[in-house]
Amino acid sequence: MSATLMVWIDQDLCTGDGICSEICPDVFEARDDGLWVVKETKDHFDATIVFDGGDGAGHGPDMGRGVARIPDKLIDLAVDAAEECPGECIMIEPLDQATIDARGA
Repeated sequence: MSATLMVWIDQDLCTGDGICSEICPDVFEARDDGLWVVKETKDHFDATIVFDGGDGAGHGPDMGRGVARIPDKLIDLAVDAAEECPGECIMIEPLDQATIDARGA
């Protein structure tokens, strides 16, 4: 799957509204504490990884290191989610392969 953008959520700014997941559920997911995180799903990439700070397979770091690639076909929805977010906590940036490689997932 092709990806030209990446996304992460600043949980310090997240208000827990969940609008992001309503708009783009393939990129955003709820964490147990009521805040939201990003993910990559097997539907779009090789494996499902939730960037929730959890341990073990299928989990990756959260905050600035919890960066997920956005599938190109979901860019418009992810951008809409960021624009509608009341906490303005969704950070979308051009894909940087060094950042993806350093995330540890």
